[in-house]
Amino acid sequence: MTGYDIIGDIHGYCDPLEALLDTLGYRRVDGVYRHPQHRVIFLGDFIDRGPQQREVVELARRMLDAGTALAVMGNHEFNALAWSTPDRAGGYLRPHTEKNRRQHQAFLDAYADDPQAHARVLDWFRELPIWLDLGGLRIVHACWDPDAIASLEAVGEGQGSLTESFLAAAVSPGGWQHTAIETLLKGKEIALPAESGYHDKEGTLRHQMRVRWWDRGATSYREAFMGPESARTHIPDDPIHGEHLIEYAHDAPPVFLGHYWLEGTPGPLASNIACLDYSVAKPGGKMVAYRWQGEQQLCQENFVWVSRSGR
Repeated sequence: MTGYDIIGDIHGYCDPLEALLDTLGYRRVDGVYRHPQHRVIFLGDFIDRGPQQREVVELARRMLDAGTALAVMGNHEFNALAWSTPDRAGGYLRPHTEKNRRQHQAFLDAYADDPQAHARVLDWFRELPIWLDLGGLRIVHACWDPDAIASLEAVGEGQGSLTESFLAAAVSPGGWQHTAIETLLKGKEIALPAESGYHDKEGTLRHQMRVRWWDRGATSYREAFMGPESARTHIPDDPIHGEHLIEYAHDAPPVFLGHYWLEGTPGPLASNIACLDYSVAKPGGKMVAYRWQGEQQLCQENFVWVSRSGR
C-alpha cells in the first residue's frame, strides 16, 4: 500500500460514493471495494439526510472488515448513539425533539422494520475511533485539539468501545467530556457579538459560530467563520481576539476534516489542513476525496470529487 484516499461526509448518498470510488480506481471484488495500492479513510457522518442509509453503512462496514478502509466517528454517529440510549429520567440522552427527529429520520426509517440490524449498526458506531493519528497523517471529524485528545486518552476513551457512562457525560453541558466531544466532532465554537446571528443549513437561528481554529490571520468574526460561504455575509465584521485558536504548527502532520458543509472548488484550508465535506446532501453538492501519498504539504491536484448525481 502506498497511500490513503480520505473521503468526506457521505450522509446516506451511496451512488456518488460508488462513483467516487470508481473514479479513484477502486473495483468491487467479492462485494468489497478494493485498490491495489490505496486504502480509504472515511471521515464519519455516514448517515442521516440521504436516501441510501443502509447501502452506505453496508459498503463502509464491508471495507473496514476487509481491511480496505479505516474510519472515524462523525457527530451524526455520536448523535445516533445518544438518540437510542435511555437517560435516567425516562427519556434519551439525545432528546426526541421534532428538530432532532427530523435530522435523524432517514436513518430511523431505513431500519424501522429491522431492529436487530439497527442495533448492530449502533454497535459498529460505538467501536469507531474519534480520531486517528497515523504518524504522518491525522484524521478527525471537525477539529484536531491536542488537549481534548489527551483528556480522552487519559480515561481510555476515544479509540473505540465508547462507554455508556462517557456517552452520558459527553451530552451534558458543563463538563470537560462535553467540551471535548463538541470540539472534536463539531468544531470550535464561539459566541457572536450581542444581537448577531445567522440561519444555519437547517434554518435554525444561531448565535454562535464555528471558527477557523488554526487561522491566526483571521482578525474578524467574518474572517474566522468556518462554514458555508452563503452564510458569511450574515457574520459581523467586528474584530475578534485569539481565544478561538488552537495551535496547529505548519510543520505538523497533515490533518483532514469533514463536517463543515463547504461550497465551491475543493482545496486546502492551509498547507497541512483540508476539509473534505462539500455538502453532498444538498443539490449541487459534491462527494470529495483527497489522494494522500505521504506528502506533508497538501496539493490542489490531489483533490478528487464527483457531483451528487455521481458525475
